[in-house]
Amino acid sequence: MTTRSRLPSDVPEPRPHLGEPPALDLLNTRWIAQTGPQDLLTDVAGARQWLADNNLDAPADEDTLNALLAAREAILRVVKADSADDPHIADGLNAVLAHGRIRRALTPDGPAGVPEVADPAWLPAWLAADNLLHLLANSPERIKQCAHPHCVLWFLDTSKNGTRRWHSMAACGNRAKATRHYAKKTQSEQSAG
Repeated sequence: MTTRSRLPSDVPEPRPHLGEPPALDLLNTRWIAQTGPQDLLTDVAGARQWLADNNLDAPADEDTLNALLAAREAILRVVKADSADDPHIADGLNAVLAHGRIRRALTPDGPAGVPEVADPAWLPAWLAADNLLHLLANSPERIKQCAHPHCVLWFLDTSKNGTRRWHSMAACGNRAKATRHYAKKTQSEQSAG
């Protein structure tokens, strides 16, 4: 997918669908708007925005941006592929995870796993990669890409029966319904005429 570069003077279109778990929210830094493909992570300002959106206190600099980009590509590769197809599918994700670890500790709030990442620039990327591991361990079938053919957004299906198809019914679900309705109407008019 070709992405439109955002120049500092550009006003980016608002990023849709915030609030997913960090791994999926990192994937959702790319989206398709009416003006074309968008990418929040084209510069440090975008990285700063993503950090703020996820309540992460980390340096917003080129190193953090590059680490986030590496994590985003590794996460995308894992969620899009069938691991049986490629034994090396996890290499990129494991490379991101190699930048840190969980240290078990007893804190004032009780037992905890404390992330330890040597280079602070890698902490946000590492947290997103670690989050993907939790999602894969608990509900891999609930990690879904929006079913609308022109949407690239991801979501965690939290519906009771796990049959959610759209990142947003109001956006993509309604567009799909309108498209089907128009196609049916056109077909009936052609059949009648």
